[in-house]
Amino acid sequence: MSEDKVPSRWIEINCDMGEGFGRWRMGPDEELMRYVDVANVACGFHAGDPATMVRTVRLAKERGVRVGAHPGMPDILGFGRRRMEISPDDMYALVLYQVGALAGILSAEGVAMNHIKPHGELYFYIQRDSKIRDAVLRAVKTFNVPIYSLPTEHMVSDCKRIGVKLIPEFYVDIDYNDEGGLVPVAESSPVTPELITRRIQHFVKTGGKAISKSGREVDIPVDTQGFSICVHSDLPGALDNAAAARAAVIEQNGH
Repeated sequence: MSEDKVPSRWIEINCDMGEGFGRWRMGPDEELMRYVDVANVACGFHAGDPATMVRTVRLAKERGVRVGAHPGMPDILGFGRRRMEISPDDMYALVLYQVGALAGILSAEGVAMNHIKPHGELYFYIQRDSKIRDAVLRAVKTFNVPIYSLPTEHMVSDCKRIGVKLIPEFYVDIDYNDEGGLVPVAESSPVTPELITRRIQHFVKTGGKAISKSGREVDIPVDTQGFSICVHSDLPGALDNAAAARAAVIEQNGH
């Protein structure tokens, strides 16, 4: 290999999974496992229950999919997507409790914890509130795994301060706003597999730019040589969306 050859690109796909209860299933988890590299397993507060967590971990292990914890707000009725005021001390404990539950299941199944990724409103909460961000990152540090997040300036800075590795994410099935932040799921426009393909192609081609909901091109602070793409299992067309994302990633990774 020549010295000036560009290193191969690294792009993975992560997906929120295990978000049902008992006999009720939220997304087509078993089918989705064919298309993703990483499963973010709900830990019981916004969705999921012990048996669902065990079943999802076993399914991921069988398919060779890495597993991370997906803690959320204590809001089952709102699927963890409604705003709540929680003290930093309580938030620290809530994250420890949820991730600790999955850690026990992973240990029993002989599976390593890959990462922690906050769900829904918690994902937004840590971006806008420095004390909540500090509490969550301190809890994550306990487990010595990376956090999946938007790599905003304050997030990058606090991860370095606390000693938590950050895995940057790019979202393809919900919208960005004109400031480069995420639009909540309920306010995002519906997507098609074709749109997801175009979004990934455009993002890589432009070196980290997305088209916002209003049609503007905005910078997303992600190194396009290595990042994680998020797809949601609970959105309409989730399986087709994931298949389109996988095909686009294969194209961009060159294999």
